[in-house]
Amino acid sequence: MPRYLVQRTFPDGLEIPTTSEGARGCLGVVDANATQGVTWVHSYVTDDKSLTYCIYDGPSPDAVRSAASLTGLPVDTITEVRVLDPYFYHGA
Repeated sequence: MPRYLVQRTFPDGLEIPTTSEGARGCLGVVDANATQGVTWVHSYVTDDKSLTYCIYDGPSPDAVRSAASLTGLPVDTITEVRVLDPYFYHGA
């Protein structure tokens, strides 16, 4: 399954409370994504919470964009990515 980096801008900052309400919001995203065959792997958030960089697995960029539309999340860019880490050359 392809993996994508999704950049999102939140002009007022992204606020997800560390409460049951926040958990329900995140689970709502997971459930909506599943209807499009998309899996939210994890996200990185800037200190000011205005940008997120989210890793998603999904069948296509269109599926990722459709899932975002269902949840009302913004999408700036979607880029297909692959893992590159320092362990790639282990044993070379």
